[in-house]
Amino acid sequence: MPKSSAQSFLEIEQIKEGFLILKNKSLRGVIMTSSVNFALLSQQRQKAIISQFQEFLNSLDFTVQIVIQSRKLNLTGYLEKLEEFQRNADQELLKVQIAEYRKFINTLIEEQTIMTKNFLVLVPFDLHGIPGKEIKKEQFERARTQLWQRMEFVVLGLRRCSLDCSPLQTPELIELFWTLHHQKKAEVGYFPAIPSELIT
Repeated sequence: MPKSSAQSFLEIEQIKEGFLILKNKSLRGVIMTSSVNFALLSQQRQKAIISQFQEFLNSLDFTVQIVIQSRKLNLTGYLEKLEEFQRNADQELLKVQIAEYRKFINTLIEEQTIMTKNFLVLVPFDLHGIPGKEIKKEQFERARTQLWQRMEFVVLGLRRCSLDCSPLQTPELIELFWTLHHQKKAEVGYFPAIPSELIT
């Protein structure tokens, strides 16, 4: 029995111009958002944000999917930078202080897992009547324009809730899905080179 690649289990057929094309020929745009430390806000501000978020949800005439991705925070690059600063420091006292700080960070990593969270909003656009067929250029352009309008609407709504938003581009989408399926490698800071032909 031939082995199936992980790719055969994915719903994604292609990543093109910053959009996901699924196997059923529908499109998805992905927006990364910041978070709000809700507990630190005043009651009045909390109520205002809840009200704004409620208004945003009620204004949508299409579905969205909110995804929270938790992963182990990779501090390899940060520790390497500290080591470089330590080597290049002019004063001996500064070298000692950086060494102590590096030791503290390493101890912190060993004793407990430090997690980071990404907040993503997936915005859909369905193309009807062409499953199993290739999407023509004009169909893709039309769908992309309409999906982009939806994404702009979502971004405006979330910004009113005090959130920073950024639509993910092709390299970021490739990294996101690679990380989801190669978590151990991503945790130690390894990411494969993305072929230039995929960066569109």
